[in-house]
Amino acid sequence: MAISRRAFGLGLLGAAAAGTGGYLTLKDRPEFRGYLGNRAHLFGFIGGEKQAFLADPDVVRALGGYGLELDARVAGSVEMVRETALLSQKPQFLWPSSSIMVDLARKSGVAIRNDQVVLNSPIVIYTWGPVVEGLKKSGLVSVAAKGGYNQLDLKALLDAILAGKTWSDLGINELYGRARIVSTDPNRSNSGFMFAGLVLSLMSGDVATQELLAEHGEQAKAIFRSMGLKSSSSGKLFDQYIAGGLGAEPMVVGYENQLVEWALADPARWQRVQAGTGAKPEILYPRPTVYSAHPLIVIDPAVDALLDALSSPKLQELAWSKHGFRGPLGTVAGDADAIAGVRPAEIEAVLPMPSADVMLSLLAQLEG
Repeated sequence: MAISRRAFGLGLLGAAAAGTGGYLTLKDRPEFRGYLGNRAHLFGFIGGEKQAFLADPDVVRALGGYGLELDARVAGSVEMVRETALLSQKPQFLWPSSSIMVDLARKSGVAIRNDQVVLNSPIVIYTWGPVVEGLKKSGLVSVAAKGGYNQLDLKALLDAILAGKTWSDLGINELYGRARIVSTDPNRSNSGFMFAGLVLSLMSGDVATQELLAEHGEQAKAIFRSMGLKSSSSGKLFDQYIAGGLGAEPMVVGYENQLVEWALADPARWQRVQAGTGAKPEILYPRPTVYSAHPLIVIDPAVDALLDALSSPKLQELAWSKHGFRGPLGTVAGDADAIAGVRPAEIEAVLPMPSADVMLSLLAQLEG
């Protein structure tokens, strides 16, 4: 059927009106900014534990919708806020793994426009099934009444390490030699930094102060001396844990999201590990633990859009369901059925970190 000139003209007019209306609607929606041709290329440093999250094609696509492309380079959290070699590269943003890093960045002269915690992940202990069973018999591990997850009496374990107890003294006959727990280098990596603050506070019986550091610093130093060689990043230490197994890496410090992310990255592999006859990876939640907050430090005004994007429901849901990161308040955003039962919805006991001045003094003591 032929279309009259009048009908054709009205059709063109309607299409133009619809297109204009759609544009006017979308241009005010930040998540569609990228589809309208506006793109910002942002450069900054991130903690290694967020590398897989930012490399996720779904995350890249979502950030692209906001008109954002990231050149996010991995560096240790402590390094990125203190090392002149990194800060002299003029990053537009820093994304370390602890709120204290904001204070350290200011002490380093970083001109911070804004900072906001975007993600959270509690510090946990990664170990293996036989270690959990032995520590349960020794009374160092119990099952939380709410949530049913395994809690570790970390203070009791640290006391045992300081006393030179062997694994067999703790009920773990599968392992040889003295009991030990290994973290990353606290002067380079955030997980080691957070663990150092937790150890000092537990030794002190309260959130550590300069006075308590003077009294208990040597005990914290002895714990770190017992670790031997320490890795420079939490990602490397987690890889060593998975590759080394029970004999080589019986207990290491890490972030809760690391095993979750590893399991979600290859669900078939996770099922094979669970069904196998070998020792299985396990998470122990220290009681109390400390939360590793991940504040985005905004240096350049263009990064304001990145802060908005990372705080959006879409990216918060991706962070939890695919990478195991909790939200700004430690809450969860969505489901992840593939690893149901691996992590609790809430953590019962969380201790604040000591102040930045105390942590700087502790770092100097641990370095010496």
